[in-house]
Amino acid sequence: MPRGSKDAYTDKQKRQARHIEEGYREKGLSEDEAERRAWATVNKQDGGGKKSGSGRKRTTR
Repeated sequence: MPRGSKDAYTDKQKRQARHIEEGYREKGLSEDEAERRAWATVNKQDGGGKKSGSGRKRTTR
C-alpha cells in the first residue's frame, strides 16, 4: 500500500476525518493543513487505520 493511502481506514474513520477537516477549514487553515491535522486527529483517537474482523487484538487500558 503506498504511503498516504487511506484504504486501511473504515468508513466511519473516513467520515470523522472529513468532518474534522471541515472544522479546520472553517477556522481558516489551508486545505492541505486541514487534511493533515484531521487524519492526525483520527490516528490519535483510534490508533491508525483498522480493518474490522473477529480476532482483532484488543488494547488493554
